[in-house]
Amino acid sequence: MPLGAFVVASLVLMVLHGDQWLADRLYAMEGHQWALQNAYVAQDLLHAAGRQASKDAWFALVPVLAISLCVPRMRQWRRPLVYLLLASLLSTAVVALLKRWTDMDCPWDLLRYGGDKVYHGLLMHRPSGMAHGTCFPAGHASAGYGWIALYFFFLATRPAWRWWGLGFALGVGLVFGITQQLRGAHFLSHDVWALMICWSTALLLYRLMLARHANDQTRGALA
Repeated sequence: MPLGAFVVASLVLMVLHGDQWLADRLYAMEGHQWALQNAYVAQDLLHAAGRQASKDAWFALVPVLAISLCVPRMRQWRRPLVYLLLASLLSTAVVALLKRWTDMDCPWDLLRYGGDKVYHGLLMHRPSGMAHGTCFPAGHASAGYGWIALYFFFLATRPAWRWWGLGFALGVGLVFGITQQLRGAHFLSHDVWALMICWSTALLLYRLMLARHANDQTRGALA
């Protein structure tokens, strides 16, 4: 289901120009400029401080993992904590690497929205003298969506909490993503791809690291 929704959303946004349709309206709503680009709430609070908060949350888990290695009664949390740290880190790292490879511009860079560049879509040829673009997928949204790993973390440890973990990650990712769209930093498709990358990374690592652990936990609870 997530893969099907991703394919449909990508077609609508990137092939049928839904990205531009939405960005046109946001740009017009702000007076045909990106009025929120340097606004305190958008730039300083939700962008800079929000990104730092995500990093701080990751580093706060490191001593928790260290404690679990020393305290025998926390042994069952070790592998899930390693998974959570690794999945959230790899998700954002993959997005960051793709940003360097895809070579796409932000809306605020484009002629259509007050910039100086012509739009080039994914895999389209760019002139050799054109500056390198680093706006796709959405890096800031991945700072929220990277915590989708919480869904699988709780699935393996406290299954009843998994939807809270998913809701938290989706909520933070949406706030970060919408903020960047309002600033002119990303199209909606940039966020959709970031979300799918984070989900796929978390799911793959869950299959490799926690699926058997989760099954063992379930069998133990039923025994």
